[in-house]
Amino acid sequence: MAAQWLTSDERRAWLALYALTSLVPASLDAHLFREARITLFDYTVLAMLSESEGRCLPMSELAARSTASLSRLSHVVKKLEGRGWVTRLPSHSDGRVTTASLTPAGLEMLTELAVAHVAQVRATVFDALDGQDVADLERVGRKILRGMDSAHWILSDGEEIGASASPRSP
Repeated sequence: MAAQWLTSDERRAWLALYALTSLVPASLDAHLFREARITLFDYTVLAMLSESEGRCLPMSELAARSTASLSRLSHVVKKLEGRGWVTRLPSHSDGRVTTASLTPAGLEMLTELAVAHVAQVRATVFDALDGQDVADLERVGRKILRGMDSAHWILSDGEEIGASASPRSP
């Protein structure tokens, strides 16, 4: 099979995407660590819990929403439990399922940190974009995600591509 090399346009797009997927998380990670001694992954776990009904999710769903393996998530949730921000309990409806819940202390910390985090996300990503760029970023991101995982929870959020949604903490 002969190699199908990237065109020059594809190569430039790929290198830009690769740089972004490396630099944006590293920048946000460093900012969160300076602000609260947590990682971007820790923040994502807390944010996913804060946005869920009852601020509680089964560990398997929390793993999917935070794009992590159950073992990685379990390790991080244990750390967050140690800080008093999360608790783990058996599910009320199925004792075989473990749920993670955001504690009032976790919600308070997250609420305070969210302001600085959203400002950093805005400065890192959105301040350089206009409305069309944001719509294009969403459209392209969803298209790539759909090709990788058509059942990804982000794709089932019920929002139309390019639709304006109420603000959420990233």
